[in-house]
Amino acid sequence: MASAASASSTGCLVRSRFPLGECQHHRNNGIALLPQLPKPLISLSSSSSSSKAAAIAIAIPTATASERKERSSFARTAAVRHLVGSVTTAHGLRFAVVVARFNEIVTKPLLEGALTTFNNYSVQEEDIDVVWVPGSFEIGVVAQRLGSSGRYHAVLCIGAVIRGDTTHYDAVANSAASGVLSAGLKSGVPCIFGVLTCDNMEQALNRAGGKSGNKGAETALTAIVMASLFVHQLK
Repeated sequence: MASAASASSTGCLVRSRFPLGECQHHRNNGIALLPQLPKPLISLSSSSSSSKAAAIAIAIPTATASERKERSSFARTAAVRHLVGSVTTAHGLRFAVVVARFNEIVTKPLLEGALTTFNNYSVQEEDIDVVWVPGSFEIGVVAQRLGSSGRYHAVLCIGAVIRGDTTHYDAVANSAASGVLSAGLKSGVPCIFGVLTCDNMEQALNRAGGKSGNKGAETALTAIVMASLFVHQLK
């Protein structure tokens, strides 16, 4: 008890019992006394003398009003670039159009819609080349060759695949889509997919200038936007 009282008077914390001579700070009847450690960040306080339950109080720093204002100002002024193509910068852009002859009753109106859109957005006729291929299956390889030539800023791919009684439709439609995608990836030039894949001829004609609009015109507009994006924003 005398040693414990001595420890309390010296401000040291009693840790364990050691043989005499082992502690460098105090030696008192075999009790090793270590210097009291700094107070921890987590403080323990008694909630009541009867319950003797310890409550842990953790101090969490809060941002001042000036710090919050500074952070808010930083968020507002952070520069975020939005890169988009524009239909108003089509002058000087060159385009190739690959058109399938199969289902020509559909693909010709699609081509006319595309050429009309080019004219409406100031694309010169001498900056447009039209290449005819037998069917939609052959579009991909020709689109890749045109894209890799370095002469065009975008390639339109126009065709029409109508579902029939066999699975031939699925093979051609899937091959046309993957071929156009591959052409764009390999050439680095936007190749726009404008191949209609319809269940019947009525659906195709409705999308070739009928009540559902002209998908050829939409394809040309997409080509202008993508060409503008690549030329003016993604150099």
